Amino acid sequence: MSLQPIKVEDYFTPETFQRMKAFADQQETPFVMIDLNTISRAYDDLIAGFPFANVFYAVKANPAVELIDLLRDKGSNFDIASIYELDKVMSRGVGPERISYGNTIKKSKDIRYFYDKGVRLFATDSESDLRNIAKAAPGSRIYVRILTEGATTADWPLSRKFGCQTDMAMDLLILARDLGLVPYGISFHVGSQQRDIGAWDAAIAKVKVIFERLKEEDGITLKMINMGGGFPANYIAKTNDLETYSREITRFLKEDFGDELPEIILEPGRSLIANAGILVSEVVLVSRKSRTAVERWVFTDVGKFSGLIETMDESIKFPIHTDKQGEMEEVVIAGPTCDSADIMYEHYKYGLPLNLSSGDRMYWLSTGAYTTSYSAVEFNGFPPLKSYYL
Repeated sequence: MSLQPIKVEDYFTPETFQRMKAFADQQETPFVMIDLNTISRAYDDLIAGFPFANVFYAVKANPAVELIDLLRDKGSNFDIASIYELDKVMSRGVGPERISYGNTIKKSKDIRYFYDKGVRLFATDSESDLRNIAKAAPGSRIYVRILTEGATTADWPLSRKFGCQTDMAMDLLILARDLGLVPYGISFHVGSQQRDIGAWDAAIAKVKVIFERLKEEDGITLKMINMGGGFPANYIAKTNDLETYSREITRFLKEDFGDELPEIILEPGRSLIANAGILVSEVVLVSRKSRTAVERWVFTDVGKFSGLIETMDESIKFPIHTDKQGEMEEVVIAGPTCDSADIMYEHYKYGLPLNLSSGDRMYWLSTGAYTTSYSAVEFNGFPPLKSYYL
C-alpha cells in the first residue's frame, strides 16, 4: 500500500465527520458510533436504484433497535437468522408478513417458533431441512438457495457453507410441492463485499434456467428471486457506486426475464450500514521487536475479538485515520488480547505516522456493519464493543 494518509472526505462529508468526532471526544474508547442519517440516505438510494424490489434488511449486520426502528419506519422488511433476532424485531412492532427466515441451518423447534409467530417465508438448501419445514411450518412459502461462483471476487465469500447445486434446487422445489409447501422462488448470494458486477449476471442466468425448466417440465411457476446482499461498502479498495450496480443488475434481470420481472428481494446489510460507522480506538503501545526492526507494531484497545473479526485473513481492509500528521511508516496493527491471532493487519502494509504514540486515537471508518454483532462477550474480560447511534 502507498503510505499516503486516507482522505476522510472520501468517506464522510466534513460536517458529518466533525459532528461525529465532537461526540467521540466525550467518550471512552473503544466504541463505534453510527450516523443514522447516513443509513437513511443509503436506504433511499437503494430504493431509488431498485424501485421494483422489496428490501429485507439482514439483521445480523447490526441488530441495534435504533436501526430496526429506523428501517421499520422506512418500510423495510427483515431477513432473520434466529429466534433471538425474531423476538427483537417483532418487539419493535414489525409484523410477521415483513419477515423471512433466511437461515438454511435451523432446528425444527425454531421453525415451529417462527411459524407460531406468523412467519410464512422460509429459506432452505437441503432435503432434511425442507422436511422439517413441511412438518413444523405446513403450507409455508419456500425459496431454495443455490450455490454461486462469486467466491473468488468477493472480499468475504459465502458460497461453500450455504446453497446447493442447480439440479438439487429443482428437486427440492418439486419435493416442496409434494410435501404441501409452496415452491416460491430461488435465492443466491454472490458473496459479501462483491466488486465484480458480472457475478450477478451469472447467478441470474442460472436462476432463469431453473424457472424455465420447472415450468416446462413440472408445471411449477416460481414467483420470486432473492438476490441476497453483496453490494459493497466503501473500504480502502474503491468500488463502483450503487447506481452502476443497480443499472447493470437491472439490465441482467431484463435480459433474462423481460419486462415481466418476478418479485425481487434484496437483503442488504453491509451496503446499508457499514459506511455510517466510525469505530474509535486508542493506541495502547507502539513497539519494535528488535533494535534493527524496520516495522513498528501498533497495539490498540480494539481487536479481532472486539468487533474487528472481519480483518481475519485481512479480508476487509478498513480505512484508518489519525489526527497525527507527518512522515508515514509501515506498521503491523494488533489488538489488546492475550491471543496471538489478535493481529488485524500484518501482510497488508498500513502506513501510520511515525509520531503516533500511546494515547492517540485511531478512527476506523466504514465500521457500521458486523462490528457490534461480532464482538465477544468477555474474552480476556474485555466487555463487548460499546455503540452509539447519532
